[in-house]
Amino acid sequence: MSEKIIFVSTEVNPFAKVGGLADVAGALPKAIYNLGAEVYVFMPYYGDIQAKSKELNIEPANISGIPIDLGAEIETFELYRSNLPDTSISIYFIRSEKYFDRMGVYLDPKTKKAFSDTAERLIFFSRAVIEAVSALKIKPDILHVNDHHTALLPMYLKKLPNIHYNWRNTKSLLTIHNLAYQGVFPRSIIDTIGLGHSLFYPEGPFEFYGDVNFLKIGIIFADAVNTVSEKYSQEIQTAEFGSKLDGVLKVNSGKLFGIINGADYNEWDPRTDSFIQHNYSAEDLSGKVKMKEVLIENEFKLPFNQNLPVVGMISRMAAQKGYDILSQAIPDIMKLDIQFTILGSGQPKYERMMLDAARMYPDKMGVFIGFNNKLAHIIEAGADMFLMPSRFEPCGLNQMYSMRYGTIPVARRTGGIADSVIDVTQKPIVGTGFLFNDYTSDKLYDTIVRAVSAYQDSKKWKKIMLRAMGEDFSWDVSARKYLELYKKIINNRI
Repeated sequence: MSEKIIFVSTEVNPFAKVGGLADVAGALPKAIYNLGAEVYVFMPYYGDIQAKSKELNIEPANISGIPIDLGAEIETFELYRSNLPDTSISIYFIRSEKYFDRMGVYLDPKTKKAFSDTAERLIFFSRAVIEAVSALKIKPDILHVNDHHTALLPMYLKKLPNIHYNWRNTKSLLTIHNLAYQGVFPRSIIDTIGLGHSLFYPEGPFEFYGDVNFLKIGIIFADAVNTVSEKYSQEIQTAEFGSKLDGVLKVNSGKLFGIINGADYNEWDPRTDSFIQHNYSAEDLSGKVKMKEVLIENEFKLPFNQNLPVVGMISRMAAQKGYDILSQAIPDIMKLDIQFTILGSGQPKYERMMLDAARMYPDKMGVFIGFNNKLAHIIEAGADMFLMPSRFEPCGLNQMYSMRYGTIPVARRTGGIADSVIDVTQKPIVGTGFLFNDYTSDKLYDTIVRAVSAYQDSKKWKKIMLRAMGEDFSWDVSARKYLELYKKIINNRI
């Protein structure tokens, strides 16, 4: 018998994308479905999606007018549906004139700030999913929710009075993609949640330093919780990475797991990548040398020297991604025989620092502020090394993409990086990258020096490249682990 999975996310690629959650929500259900599970995806029907409903083949699902009690008022919703691209997987959209007809996913496009009714929107969406699944007469085995946006659902599953009998045997899994975002709202939101105040007391499920924390509620009430890498599941139980939830996570450690995200090799593979001018493979690397020239000369207008190693970096320009220690190390890094290409945007101070450095070292450093998907692919293909000096990295995908392109990660050993990259210095026979532990500019610099030194031995470097290119981080591998976890939850083996 195949498991019935309800997969709930506030963003799903290609319908609405803000960050990496959308990529996971667009890819994981497909991979689970391909392994035999029955999957239904639910998300809000934002104005942004409504504007392109025809090209996305979205149609009414003939379910409407279902009331949702939000305490002070009652709102209704309509249900729409389509399919995940190139699949027969149904994706359902919750439409509300009040909450979702506007443009924007999390932020108001005009103010660039979170919507003032964010908590109400999330509560409404969660309640609507419960009612929509009941109306569709689906009897789920697993309710799989993602991040704080949908973390109230496991609580509703256990606490909502008179819940439809279709839900009575359903178990829940909460996936935490980034613990830093928790959905903390004033205590007054309890009335909208609609289950009274009995669960709000010091250190109780609803209480978080005087406020209400949606993610905390999800952690407590979900039958299982997982993060997007094994290492990150351990890190978030410490004060350094726990964002004030480490105590709650320790108490619930028996139901806490780590499953690393997969890489979408349909999009990220040098053999088939449509964004790069010269495709290549492990059997024929000549295209990579040509892509290096494209990257350096065509894209960043730097003088090309085939023998100089090129370091690439693609990330949000923020302290989390290591820009504070990188900015300290730039003067020393620029003394090395390397060239450096950076793509990203973020905190203005780091954007200025990187642009200033590019002006100071015009033959060695190129910086593009903003996002450019084609350039991201060209950097992955053309660089020799990929820099990820992250303070923390729940999973990270670029190290996986980089390895498939033979672009060797130089990174801090944290989160998903620690689970996917093997240090060459420590394990020369199986190593696929260069890692450092201490979050300092000195350790970052020393690790780049190690990588540059290894690059000088072309035979050794080619072996590292081929090992990295042979690694398999496909979604199929991750999906099998999710299926195993679903079975454990269903069979009460947690």
